[in-house]
Amino acid sequence: MPKRSSILWGAAILAALAPDVYFRIKAMASGTGSGGGGVWITFASCEGHRIGFWLNGLLDPLWDLPLLWFGSAPLIVLAWGGSLLGERAGRPRIGRILGRLVALVMIVRYLPSLLLLVIDMSGDPRCADAWGPGLTIWGVTRDLCRLASAILVLLAVRSSRTPRNGLTRTAIVVPLVIAVLLGAVGDAARGKVSDGSALDCAGFGDGTVSGLDKSEKEFLCRIRDDYRWGISALEDMPDRDLLAYGRGLCDLAVRHGGGDVDAPAVAEAIGELHSDLLAGALSLLCPEVAEVQQEKGRRAQEESDAYFAAAERACAAHPRHRPRIAPVRQARATMWTEFWEIHAWDEGNEGAEVDGRVADLVGSEPGALGIWAADEGGHACVTGESYRRRPPVETRGWEQVVEVGYRTGTGVLSIVDVEGHELPDLTAGGPGDYRVRVHVRGREAVRENYDVPDGTVQLLIMVFPGKAKEPRIYRDSLS
Repeated sequence: MPKRSSILWGAAILAALAPDVYFRIKAMASGTGSGGGGVWITFASCEGHRIGFWLNGLLDPLWDLPLLWFGSAPLIVLAWGGSLLGERAGRPRIGRILGRLVALVMIVRYLPSLLLLVIDMSGDPRCADAWGPGLTIWGVTRDLCRLASAILVLLAVRSSRTPRNGLTRTAIVVPLVIAVLLGAVGDAARGKVSDGSALDCAGFGDGTVSGLDKSEKEFLCRIRDDYRWGISALEDMPDRDLLAYGRGLCDLAVRHGGGDVDAPAVAEAIGELHSDLLAGALSLLCPEVAEVQQEKGRRAQEESDAYFAAAERACAAHPRHRPRIAPVRQARATMWTEFWEIHAWDEGNEGAEVDGRVADLVGSEPGALGIWAADEGGHACVTGESYRRRPPVETRGWEQVVEVGYRTGTGVLSIVDVEGHELPDLTAGGPGDYRVRVHVRGREAVRENYDVPDGTVQLLIMVFPGKAKEPRIYRDSLS
């Protein structure tokens, strides 16, 4: 093999390895390691980037072959070895074929990304963000090095009888065309921002926007809905850019999460905008995202139903309270709270707050009653009993027994929770003054361990007529 060819083969290997060597040396010097990378989203419409994603997904199994690692340097070494063997066997044509095949593989591997980048940058400079902030210059330099390696391979296998002009022109023209196209960057028109009226978000049929299908209009409406779902950070983005942003997120969700916008790569790309609101908007634009959201909703509902059912079963398993005198009525319910208390309110006084609870268990104001039921959020097994006269005091088996006065102007005292569950009216004499005696057990277990078994907290609420105003604490083992 001529010395010139050996030099060119060696230069081709060095050119292929140069970007990786440089990156690793720089990483070691800075102490950042050789890892890194990320997913980037831009508000621009970057078709080249989308095509690049598609091509990478299609060809990734091929590019992951070890022979194509390190800029295809192992493949170049293999072809060089084949060329040497061909020379010794007196069949130099084998080396030329191998070299041209290697160069073809490298051109197919590294040229499309450059061309797609040029297309995007020519349409909208903001597409640099889609390819990754700081990645554009590095990516162009890396791919140009490897294309140069491919050209060196072609020169290495060039026969002395091959005309120089064609190959020389190719070696000069390809990088020149890329360089010229990279300079052809212009600002794209931002386009219009259609409001809810133009998009017919209200569904009155008087919209003026054309050229968009139903799903695209619904997506834009959801983003720009100021009254329910709007995302203010995106609402002023032009229609075209906003749809491109949405489709980019859709592609990212399908690629990295099968349509799941909560997949780590997708959530990282969305950043601070990540929310159920955006996921709901994307489900209007992307069938795959909609399917995942529906499946998540179904699973969440099943888990919620199972959780509620388990609590109901645990409460039903407790033995009923045996009153010492006959109540007018007795009722049981599993009751839920998200803010510590369950309540009773007179009609028209709903939502009124009670200032302070006696022994941190029960508090009252005219027409409002608040009873502790959980530490912040949870459930309690509640029994309510209504009496016409004062029942005997029961303290055995209870951690706290506290009694307060309560005045109702409507003559109705129904305990309600955040889920809409209700204990029926516990008054026995219509409007007027009552005493409310609350018993609790299981509260100490809740204080000591947040994750307690279902049905741990039990409440017994006795309501009977009485004009006394002062609270009474009959038992408080928690103080």
